[in-house]
Amino acid sequence: MTAHNAVTLLAEASEHSNKHESLNPYLTGGGALLALLLLLFITTRFNRDR
Repeated sequence: MTAHNAVTLLAEASEHSNKHESLNPYLTGGGALLALLLLLFITTRFNRDR
């Protein structure tokens, strides 16, 4: 693969990626927060040594 082919391939990939909708940041953040709260709950339930 030549350098010209690589640059052309990267340029085409970047053009196609702009056509897809990005993930909703509130949905992503809310899902991460929910997952962390679930892990915190599980950790505190199993930590019964005191």
